[in-house]
Amino acid sequence: MIKIISRQVLLFIAIIGFTVFSACSRGVKKEANATKYDKVPVASANMDSFDDNSRDSSLTTIALDSSKKMEIPATANEKLVVHHTAYSLLYSEEHEQAIWIAYELTSEETNRKFERSNKFTEDDAIKTGSANDFDYKGSGYDRGHLAPAADMSWSNQTMLESFYYSNMSPQDPSFNRGIWKKLEELVRTWARENKSLYVVTGPILSSNLPSIGSNKVSIPAYYYKVLLDYSQPDFKAIGFIIPNQGSKADLSSFAVSIDKVEQLTGLNFFPNLPDKQENALESSVCIPCWSWKASKSSSRNDKQSNSSVSVQCNGITQKGARCKRMTLDPSGFCYQHH
Repeated sequence: MIKIISRQVLLFIAIIGFTVFSACSRGVKKEANATKYDKVPVASANMDSFDDNSRDSSLTTIALDSSKKMEIPATANEKLVVHHTAYSLLYSEEHEQAIWIAYELTSEETNRKFERSNKFTEDDAIKTGSANDFDYKGSGYDRGHLAPAADMSWSNQTMLESFYYSNMSPQDPSFNRGIWKKLEELVRTWARENKSLYVVTGPILSSNLPSIGSNKVSIPAYYYKVLLDYSQPDFKAIGFIIPNQGSKADLSSFAVSIDKVEQLTGLNFFPNLPDKQENALESSVCIPCWSWKASKSSSRNDKQSNSSVSVQCNGITQKGARCKRMTLDPSGFCYQHH
């Protein structure tokens, strides 16, 4: 009798063990399948100075969630994000302007195909209502673009959407037509040099700002712009914080790390980057990694001059191969080989 009971107990224990093992195996397999995304190759900040055999494998291959747009900042409620044809935005009803405008700007999109519409209109996508003509009329401030019209001139629809009041912010005329315009032109140059850029831009908003109009449109004291070059052969990122006033200072003097912009705005930029790579790109700023002379965009009526065409660098790497970077410098060399 005791032997029969013992056999039954052993059989029961074996069944329980097999069940637990099978469940664990299915859980591990499910977790592995849940983290599969398209694999994207990653280059280091300076590939010439690294040996392929010694490079950390976590930096050479990463997994990105292709369902998320790289340029969109982290947002608690994604349903509040407004998407237009060329750019997305998060609107602040309190300040009657966008907290951020985000978009990807490609080299092809910098070629002007449509002229400025100058038709400022309210944005019907803002459910609470955007600012309007009367808020800015007689205020002494420009209806300053956050996403510039010249970045949106590649189609008639995108040009019209660039004049939505949700894309406007009260800017001092000397700022809007001076240092801010120079930065916008430089961004287009960098988009041509690097094939594409991810751009996030907006005002630095806080309480107790002065305002204009019946809708109380806040007048920011500073504006920011953060940029990510995520194309081969190397990745780089940079931020800018510029006061809302005229300036003749060099643009490079306003360059800061993206971490610094995040500290002042409370935003988290490029959250879809792997943490290790995001920390490396956003914690510092490399001034020599960028060219600082803007070139003019071409239009459909203009013939592109050699000065506005990005060419492959003529420099030679330490491995004896031709540098893969693109440059607009008349010398034909990138920043590293100049």
